Amino acid sequence: MRVAVIRKAHFNAAHRLHNPAWDEARNREVFGLCNNPNGHGHNYELEVKVVGEVDPETGMVLDLGWLANLIRYEVEQRFDHKHLNLDTEEFRTLNPTAENIAIVIWRILRAHLPERLDLYVRLYETPRNFVEYPA
Repeated sequence: MRVAVIRKAHFNAAHRLHNPAWDEARNREVFGLCNNPNGHGHNYELEVKVVGEVDPETGMVLDLGWLANLIRYEVEQRFDHKHLNLDTEEFRTLNPTAENIAIVIWRILRAHLPERLDLYVRLYETPRNFVEYPA
């Protein structure tokens, strides 16, 4: 039987939504306040869901302590209290929208999980605005 295990995490980060191929007027039109030249910040809430078969020997899909450490080292330490556009390689040329941040986190974590496990990422940018990957 397949079971989902979910770990919550949190990080604070700043970003600026901006497309360098557009002029300032177009950037302001599309991204509004999120195009502030100095950036703006969010208190991101992250849910990482791993789905798989329960191991008959351990009774677990995977060790949640291991997952917590993976998220801490690969996501929180990488992005917490950073300006995503300026302080991270992942977003140096990739617009750090909530959608792109979720995809990047998924790719980072996916590389550490066995193929038999499915992975889903839900990222809350605000309590009312969130994204899921994959959809």
